[in-house]
Amino acid sequence: MARPRVRLVVTADDFGYCPRRDEGIVEAFLAGAVTSVSLLVNGAAAESAAELARRHQIPTGLHANLSEGRPVGPARHGPSSLLSPEGFFLGKMGFREAVAAGDVALPQVREELESQLSRFRELLGRDPTHVDGHQHVHVLPGVCQVFAEALQAYRVRFTRLPMERGVGGCVWLEAPARAFASSVERDAQAAVGLFSHHGLRWTDAFVGLSTCGRHMSAHHVSGALARALEGIPTDYALTAELMAHPGYPSVPPDGGCGEGPDAFSCSWERLHELRVLTAPTLRARLAQDGVQLCTLRELDYKRPGEGIPGEAPPETFVEPSPLCP
Repeated sequence: MARPRVRLVVTADDFGYCPRRDEGIVEAFLAGAVTSVSLLVNGAAAESAAELARRHQIPTGLHANLSEGRPVGPARHGPSSLLSPEGFFLGKMGFREAVAAGDVALPQVREELESQLSRFRELLGRDPTHVDGHQHVHVLPGVCQVFAEALQAYRVRFTRLPMERGVGGCVWLEAPARAFASSVERDAQAAVGLFSHHGLRWTDAFVGLSTCGRHMSAHHVSGALARALEGIPTDYALTAELMAHPGYPSVPPDGGCGEGPDAFSCSWERLHELRVLTAPTLRARLAQDGVQLCTLRELDYKRPGEGIPGEAPPETFVEPSPLCP
């Protein structure tokens, strides 16, 4: 069998958000289309999702959430900088605005992250395989520091670095989506040094900003991986992560993280992602491109000489491949 050109981890985010989303995610895992999931421990279906993960032996990480729903940590005396007066997180953009304004107390971020890590242990009986961030909050300035410190303290080694090569040139993305993707990439790039200093690791490449929702297709996934491979020698097995949000759409009022399901989770695009991931077309295209699906654990035990996630290929190839830290 030919040596793979890319070893790809396919991660389904938002596990535990609602039973319908979880049903689709498990379906994709059992079909071999998803190799990892990220669990929202404050999700409405977190407990049943944890049971599904144990039953089917699904590699499960923590989807750290600081932007949607209710916190996991105990009620505080006095106001929290993370919450609205109603006791909910500030939202995808609201949290970002509060961080940028310096209104978020980072010790409170650390407390909530530790509460979520502890809750994960309660639900699964073990540590997460990885920790990433719901809506990419883990790479925000300041937040990335306490995030890296918390992961190091809990001995979690793997995270996600959401930098997708060439996403700024993906003309099919709507202007707001392209602008958000570019801001996420800037934050992720700035977090590289901190993550490395705290011993965190990640895949060589990341895909998912240009392939989310209606934009997921075999053509777009293949193209994103091809961009990641530009300038990489053919004898180097690149490691990559594909972020996905598959599932059967949520039906209100079931789901969410304390406020009911949002429009993203209720959208037909969740079913579209599920159908693309499990269709023979994508599997055939990936095989044609020399892509082998695997888990983070399998990457962790790569054979000597193959390199490891989070480490660059040989120095001469670092310059043309900005995704390699």
